[in-house]
Amino acid sequence: MSSSTMSTRTAERTSRSVSTVRTRTQRPVVTPELRVADNPAAAVLRAATTGPVSRDDAARSTGSSIATVNRQVSALLAAGLLRERPDLTAAGAVGRPRVPFEVDHEKYLTLGIHIGAAATKIVAADLRGRILGGLAIATPQSGQQFAVNTVARSARAFLQRWHRRKPLWAGVAIGGRVDPVTGVVDHPKLDWHGAAVGSVLGEVLELPVSVAPHVEAMAAAELLLPVPDSARVAEQPGRKPGGTAPGTGSSLYFYVRETAGIAVTLDGRVHTPSNGPGSIAHLPTGSDVRCGCGRTGCLEVTVGDRSVHSRAVGRGIIPAHNGTGGTTIADLYRAAEAGSEQARELLAERATILGHTVALVRDMLNPDRVVLGGQAFTAYRPAVTHVAKAFQQGSQLPPTDIRISGFGGKVQEFAAVVTALSVLYADPLGAVRRLSA
Repeated sequence: MSSSTMSTRTAERTSRSVSTVRTRTQRPVVTPELRVADNPAAAVLRAATTGPVSRDDAARSTGSSIATVNRQVSALLAAGLLRERPDLTAAGAVGRPRVPFEVDHEKYLTLGIHIGAAATKIVAADLRGRILGGLAIATPQSGQQFAVNTVARSARAFLQRWHRRKPLWAGVAIGGRVDPVTGVVDHPKLDWHGAAVGSVLGEVLELPVSVAPHVEAMAAAELLLPVPDSARVAEQPGRKPGGTAPGTGSSLYFYVRETAGIAVTLDGRVHTPSNGPGSIAHLPTGSDVRCGCGRTGCLEVTVGDRSVHSRAVGRGIIPAHNGTGGTTIADLYRAAEAGSEQARELLAERATILGHTVALVRDMLNPDRVVLGGQAFTAYRPAVTHVAKAFQQGSQLPPTDIRISGFGGKVQEFAAVVTALSVLYADPLGAVRRLSA
């Protein structure tokens, strides 16, 4: 073989290697930014997420000077993240700075994927965080590689429906232990170990991908997205009126559906421990329900949806199957709403355990506010009274602000949405540069 042939082949291999590296760097796994950013561009973009805003109002809400706001608006308009609304200019106003601006919510979309223990939700959202549409699939239970690839292919097929919008980012919210830098996930409930969620999604979707622990992402949604009206769990005697704004002070976010978890927010930033989120799955509740760990009364196996459904079937409250297939926890809710005393008692029992556990964790951390999320709190509202009563009886600290999340039954989807939007919201101009690289 001639030296020129060897040299040509070496150059070809080098070219392919460089090409592969470039292809991979175009859609990296990017660490999510679960915080309220304080840089000027982020502040101006945030001011525009709730609707058209004038530069004067943006200056007041962000605390920046008019000159700073004008510079950031110009840069964000050039980046394509904002658009002007000359049709809303006040009569008699002179000059371009008087033209209101808003987030361009028609040109782009982000993709949110929540991978749950039983179901996976895939949604498209605009740059304001509004969900445009979505679908649900059963989370595959037949091995992590097959499962991650199945979710990725389903997300790609869903994304192809939105051909009139340009996709910018994908966000994945998932339980278990997440490495946000690499997007690798350990999920004991799904029996996933070192699952390359971020890189697989990035390769299939050809988008930058951020991966976050789902309860931390839910807490971030409370900070970064417009929250529908939340409901106070109960008026607590002695609670001082007012309180700290959502982006200041501290919050405890307590989530229960199939899994149970907590997240803590400090002054506009979700606390993300370097070793992954802590666990409340095995907090003792005093129940006689046996856990897979060998003990009885662990929180998650006592209050999780499938466990409560199983007890309802075992007690004869609802059947295991109906005319269309297997029953679910929703059948238990319907039975309670239809007047079944046994169903109501079982749900009140769960709500009481939840209220006592929330009080226990609240007293340990003593946050300024408590937010309850997940279908264990939102899917059957009569249970809230039992949660409130048990919380008041269990907490030894002065009354505090405790609310049900306004995201209701879509809290999982909004967790995925905010994971996709978080980098854009934290550094919009930097994110656009990354997308253009």
